[in-house]
Amino acid sequence: MRRRPEEAGAGTEQSAALWGRIACLWATAFAGLHFYWALGGDTALSVSAGPLADERPLWFVLAGLWGVGALCLLGASLAWLLATPRLRGGPALAARGLGWGISALLLVRGIGVEVLLLTDTAQLDASVSAGQRAWTLALWNPWFIAGGLAFGLATLRSREPSPPQVPDARRPTPEGDHHPHQKVTTTHTRPDPPHRP
Repeated sequence: MRRRPEEAGAGTEQSAALWGRIACLWATAFAGLHFYWALGGDTALSVSAGPLADERPLWFVLAGLWGVGALCLLGASLAWLLATPRLRGGPALAARGLGWGISALLLVRGIGVEVLLLTDTAQLDASVSAGQRAWTLALWNPWFIAGGLAFGLATLRSREPSPPQVPDARRPTPEGDHHPHQKVTTTHTRPDPPHRP
């Protein structure tokens, strides 16, 4: 059984809202983690940033923690826009373009580093500890891949629905339901003459 256009459009909007909210939660959680690190927290930072977690140079705190956290909040705002069905025209095209860009960036980051670590193509030096490598493989890379998929699906589902189809006047209509401009023709039959004995 084929779905009506309005039913298909409603399903697409619901799917866009779902994936947009998931991407928004992903970006908000990542922003919160970076702000926690920027304020002095160190849980899981050493297995993410390596020696920088201990040294904490100013550029790393400003750009790598505060800066990345701010970018994550912008990404969360974009994901929320992608979940909004009222977004139309130029703003919608711009939001979808940014959504695809973020999705590609996160997927390349997650999959690329995963492949490099598994194949040891980059010939990692001794500064990358075994614990940092294990956490990157098990947590950080899958986290980036999950974010890339969430933004990609939110962007894919946020496309504008096609306009509703207007019924054609030339199409046959159900009995008793005539188009306003459709000419209704009736046939008259002559009664049979009376039977003479």
